Amino acid sequence: MTFSFPHSAKKLRLFALFSLLIGFSQLSLAQLQKQYIEISVAPNKTDWNYQLGEKVEFNVSVTQSGRAVAVENVRYVVKEEKMAPIQEGPLELRDGKAIIPASGMKIPGFLRCEVFATVDGKEYRGLGTAAFEAEKIQPTVKMPTDFESFWNAGKADLAKIPLESKMIHMAERSTDAVDVYHVNFRNIGNSRVYGVLTVPKGGGKYPAILQVPGAGIRPYSGDISKAARGAIVLQIGIHGIPIDMPQEVYTNLSAGALSGYPVFNIQDKDIYYYKRVYLGCIRAVDFLVSLPQYDGENLGVQGGSQGGALSIVTAALDSRVKYLVALYPALSDMTGYLNGRAGGWPHIFTGNNLNYYNFPKAIETIGYYDVVNFARILKTPGFYSWGYNDDTCPPTSYYAAYNQIKSPKEVFVIPETGHWTYPEQGVKSDNWLFEKLKK
Repeated sequence: MTFSFPHSAKKLRLFALFSLLIGFSQLSLAQLQKQYIEISVAPNKTDWNYQLGEKVEFNVSVTQSGRAVAVENVRYVVKEEKMAPIQEGPLELRDGKAIIPASGMKIPGFLRCEVFATVDGKEYRGLGTAAFEAEKIQPTVKMPTDFESFWNAGKADLAKIPLESKMIHMAERSTDAVDVYHVNFRNIGNSRVYGVLTVPKGGGKYPAILQVPGAGIRPYSGDISKAARGAIVLQIGIHGIPIDMPQEVYTNLSAGALSGYPVFNIQDKDIYYYKRVYLGCIRAVDFLVSLPQYDGENLGVQGGSQGGALSIVTAALDSRVKYLVALYPALSDMTGYLNGRAGGWPHIFTGNNLNYYNFPKAIETIGYYDVVNFARILKTPGFYSWGYNDDTCPPTSYYAAYNQIKSPKEVFVIPETGHWTYPEQGVKSDNWLFEKLKK
């Protein structure tokens, strides 16, 4: 392990300012964005949960500043999530309200009602989603017969590669309580994993947390708050590129060389993009357990969306991970669309994608990377949280994975949330993880 220190204080100050701005930007994006016109669509049962065949009514209200408002061209659609409409048409509001009855579902899944209204030429949208015995949803993706041997071979290849870790101390990012480092270390294929490490000061031994990222290409600034709470935290990127470059670089990569990365080499399970990513998460665990400050026993992984998927994958593949937190995991039951229902992000087998990727080799590859199959072998206790209104990672897809988990699990559902969380979900998941890690 090598340590190096930048020579330019000016460079450090600029980076610290940039990291601070990124942190504020990420924080603001995480907040629920209210619309000028608020369209509330809620199933008539308080928990939004129904029995098969049970009728549901969607209660609709359209307001501005809490009061009914005149709107134009109000219409509605009722459908199984991501599927074709079952009911649709114009909607008449009375005092800004309406009730839409629906016959429910005969098989486990989610029934969604979307309402659209136009004000001053702009169309607004609201949605509500009823669950029908979601705990009975079963996956469509198949488990390859050599699934575990495939990944055992990958881990064996990884173990032959020296870690060769490098750490750069970020003095101006560090605080009285926490040291901050840029780190990188070797992965498969002569690639490297880059991240930000935050370590409590004080010379003690600490539990460790691996933070795995949601989809996209971006810089990272580390998690000082959790380190100050008493845990070593490693926040990684997955693309094998430094995580401290100007935002313009990531924007250009998102639109150029890394655009569409979830389908890169999907025709071959041995070189598919996520093989390096999944093994890179294991390599991040290698790095964490190599640190002299690690307590040698307590290690957790956490993430949301793509990061929720990576949390489950990492814990399933690496027994050194003792606890996991996964929020609305992506990459779950991706073959759902080939079986007449919603599939997980990145929606490989639907829309225009279907014309390119619906072929046997691609479907075979997905079996080795779908979260469902990692859920089937998972032994790690986990905390999970999500809602029913998720457009990005449909709840059908993550319940297909969740229902396969046999290890201890807790789920915190706030039905109205979509591909976002209330602060309370973050607090609850963090408290769960710290309680487990510090036992």
